Amino acid sequence: MGGAAVSGPGTLNMSRMKRVAGPDPRAGFKAGGRDCGTSVPQGLLKAARKSGQLNLSGRNLSEVPQCVWRINVDIPEEANQNLSFGATERWWEQTDLTKLIISNNKLQSLTDDLRLLPALTVLDIHDNQLTSLPSAIRELANLQKLNISHNKLKILPEEITNLRNLKCLYLQHNELTCISEGFEQLSNLEDLDLSNNRLTTVPASFSSLSSLVRLNLSSNQLKSLPAEINRMKRLKHLDCNSNLLETVPPELAGMESLELLYLWRNKLRFLPEFPSCSLLKELHVGENQIEMLEAEHLKHLKSILVLDLRDNKLKSVPDEIILLHSLERLDLSNNDISSLPYSLGNLHLKFLALEGNPLRTIRREIINKGTQEVLKYLRSKIKDDGPSQRDSATETAMTLPSESRVNIHAIVTLKMLDYSDKQATLIPDEVFDAVKSNIITSVNFSKNQICEIPKRMVELKEMVSDVNLSFNKLSSISLELCMLQKLTFLDLRFKMLPEVLYRIFTLETILISNNQVGSVDPQKMKMMENLTTLDLQNNDLLQIPPELGNCVNLRTLLLDGNPFRVPRAAILMKGTAAILEYLRDRIPT
Repeated sequence: MGGAAVSGPGTLNMSRMKRVAGPDPRAGFKAGGRDCGTSVPQGLLKAARKSGQLNLSGRNLSEVPQCVWRINVDIPEEANQNLSFGATERWWEQTDLTKLIISNNKLQSLTDDLRLLPALTVLDIHDNQLTSLPSAIRELANLQKLNISHNKLKILPEEITNLRNLKCLYLQHNELTCISEGFEQLSNLEDLDLSNNRLTTVPASFSSLSSLVRLNLSSNQLKSLPAEINRMKRLKHLDCNSNLLETVPPELAGMESLELLYLWRNKLRFLPEFPSCSLLKELHVGENQIEMLEAEHLKHLKSILVLDLRDNKLKSVPDEIILLHSLERLDLSNNDISSLPYSLGNLHLKFLALEGNPLRTIRREIINKGTQEVLKYLRSKIKDDGPSQRDSATETAMTLPSESRVNIHAIVTLKMLDYSDKQATLIPDEVFDAVKSNIITSVNFSKNQICEIPKRMVELKEMVSDVNLSFNKLSSISLELCMLQKLTFLDLRFKMLPEVLYRIFTLETILISNNQVGSVDPQKMKMMENLTTLDLQNNDLLQIPPELGNCVNLRTLLLDGNPFRVPRAAILMKGTAAILEYLRDRIPT
């Protein structure tokens, strides 16, 4: 039995030795556990032989113990202590080390013994004091993830280009001034982080990294990007924040897969156009010197969710901003903007930042009330001015005499059905007839004398999301309103909160101020999980039900101007979160 036990592992480990290009081809088994001292407990090594993973992070190591490099080839110490092996103690069945973490230590160098771990797929040595890497790194042919971030590397060895299976390479926070020749041979690389180095150029050959999905070049000294960057057909995330870029190559606009583009804190004077970037979701160009935003910059950004233009020199925002139907966050703070297009109010923004602009058309008190109040104000300013002079020829051809009172320009350009401020007792059929095959997302029938919801609103049920029926004579609301499948914004004025509102679970905003509402149902309101803004100012609420505090999704709750005694004004002034917390504390137990 003893002889069989020795020959079994001997055969197994010798085959391993043939796979390792070690300096001593005659090296056989050596007693394990030497050169480790107390820095690497034997129990940790024993567990690593079973799992194939060893984590030595944060152990104050100044060098990697020899027993770690030789973990695959040495006979473990426990083999000399136990001559009777159970099923769990068959050390010769050990797993080759595939994951080694030696981060957060004090390593200044690695030895060529690194080649003794050819099965490694993950090597994490971030947060050390490495100034170079051994040439033996080329032997790690199976390596898929290499993290060398937060070290002191000034140059990468050419041997790193032999790691053809590498998918993730993290080199951020080093002292690299250039990128190795042949880097483009890393054809399987998907995630590359070179941020916070000293790079001044990116070689054109970089574009051959055809599998790259994420590229981080932020916080370097780049003055330009290679035009060939558009060859990265799979690139989704490009971060060039905090560089010295004065222009962006127009070829960048041809990157069809790009979803996130960060150009924050550079020296850009112009925003590039993006004719092919139909998947772009976030564009960050804050802290530049951009002076103009034009229709060409916007019209192709069909998927954009976040547009960050803060701290530039913009003087205006084009009407074409309304084309960004998916936009959720727009940051225009700290520019030179004096006025905004009213059409901006028709976007369903969750966040709009305007601070630091010399705005003359919006009072400061409205801006201070937040995004939804600003959008509401802008919508209220949209007037039925009829077609502009330049559009008159086109619109005459498409406007029947019976439709002369209908704002066709708003229908075609703004996707809005506008018949407001007419003092009408009903909405004429010609208004709905004018829609024809156009897409309508907003309806404005405010400032009329209508007493009920127009029945033909149901015709818009699959597309309209924004309905303004304020300043009418509505005493109740019909169930047809529930059929508006995409309704997210509803502006009404009446004496009581209709039951039907509680059934529209897509609603995000209810503006019901300046009415005579005497009560709300907090249990039914809690079911409206998308509701974030509830304006109940200047109504007849004698008490606020404590259970309203359970509507934790509310971000804006406005209650001023009601005759209730509690919560007191001091609580209301603290904002929505404080009000909700106050109400929850008063729920009877």
